[in-house]
Amino acid sequence: MDHSRVPVIEALQAFRERGDLVFGPPGHKQGRGADPRVLEVVGQGVFASDVLTLNGLDDRRESQGVVSQAEDLMADAVDADTTFFSTCGSSLSVKTAIMSVAGPGEELLISRNAHKSVMAGVIVSGIVPVWVHPHFDTDLAIAHPPEPDDVRAALEAHPDAKGMLLITPTDWGTCADIEGVAAVCHEFGVPLIVDEAWGAHLPFHPDLPAWGMDAGADLVVTSVHKMGAAVEQSSVFHLKGDRVDPSVLKQREDLLGTTSSSSLVYLTLDGWRRQMVEQGEELLGAALQRAARLRTAVDAIDGLSLMGREVVRPGGAFDLDPLVFTIDVRPLGISGYQAGDWLRAQCQVDVGSADACRISARLTHADDDAMVDRLVESLRQLVAAAPSLEQQAPVALPPARSLELESVMRPRDAFFAPVEQVPVEAAVGRVAAEMISPYPPGVPVLCPGERISQEVVGYLTSGVAAGMLVPDAADPSLATLRVVRD
Repeated sequence: MDHSRVPVIEALQAFRERGDLVFGPPGHKQGRGADPRVLEVVGQGVFASDVLTLNGLDDRRESQGVVSQAEDLMADAVDADTTFFSTCGSSLSVKTAIMSVAGPGEELLISRNAHKSVMAGVIVSGIVPVWVHPHFDTDLAIAHPPEPDDVRAALEAHPDAKGMLLITPTDWGTCADIEGVAAVCHEFGVPLIVDEAWGAHLPFHPDLPAWGMDAGADLVVTSVHKMGAAVEQSSVFHLKGDRVDPSVLKQREDLLGTTSSSSLVYLTLDGWRRQMVEQGEELLGAALQRAARLRTAVDAIDGLSLMGREVVRPGGAFDLDPLVFTIDVRPLGISGYQAGDWLRAQCQVDVGSADACRISARLTHADDDAMVDRLVESLRQLVAAAPSLEQQAPVALPPARSLELESVMRPRDAFFAPVEQVPVEAAVGRVAAEMISPYPPGVPVLCPGERISQEVVGYLTSGVAAGMLVPDAADPSLATLRVVRD
């Protein structure tokens, strides 16, 4: 295929050249009606490129072939059979994926370190989750992806399960054995869905971890806005083989997706694909060289513990994304929350994630040498400042396996059940009726239908006191929890 083509961008250029006057949405009329104060911030080009897809561009529901051509080019670029663009982020794409494999009342194997959007899909769809628990690294207080044997055991115990959802890479850069898990799923005759939200870059350089489409996955969801060069909410799902019906996938996307697709999302997806096909290996190769230099520099900073390939082992990670830097700051006597806040306030450096133990930073092809140098210098300043930072009460980190809670109700049933808000101390032993997802990374510690334990309450309440954010809780202070009414 001709990857110099960018059908969506070409259609937008043609729209501009024609000089169409649009007497329909969007109401700003390509920026003519935008507040000049807004234009000063975002520029005229953003509004000029915001075109209703039916007006000169395209929409799969009223197709003139523009978006479908761009999707075909994307599929070819990553060795998929079929690709769909999503303008609602992978939060929508992953819901579409699981609902294409399982339906109400049917079982689906799900890695328990899944993002809250997966759990939301389970609640909305009425799917019955069979949790496949990740491997907890006690020393690092971090979860690594499940292994093929874990999936085999789950499928043997649940022979009616319709498939498996695997999360890789994780928010901290550890990767699963996709090929091994796919082989087990296919042995049992079920498809493997891979939530590869953090893996948009993986197909485009041979020195990066395996890409789901190359490792036997049937359906892969990826967030191009995370590690690619498309705007926020840019997501793609890719399909290969015949274990998932593409017409079912399209119907589920149509059910959940917006009818007002963003041309900004489409055109940046289109342009990113062209960039990666033509220049991806060169751009990512340069990023990998910078990453190697950054890793050497961070390793040399006393007081910081950078996670490396020592975690690649049985019971740990299968692989590690070298562009992800997971840095334990506990040796400094501070939390990751403190480190992230200090770096933003004092150095104007924003890390990708922070929790009780660590911070993370990610490089993409967009970073340059000056940015890497600034990050290194900021980390050195953090180490120097750490002794002067206020000492906080420690977070009650849960022991291994203590977060593997008993599921006593279907998530959908618990979420829509009669509920009550009780003091957090009184919630122990009760059934959760809400999601509690520390953010980032947004993986629920509590899901509806799980029995609340003392260890979980201790972890969450001490975490909030140390700076943990739980934006989806009915009571973000966690003084109370929502539980199923007895």
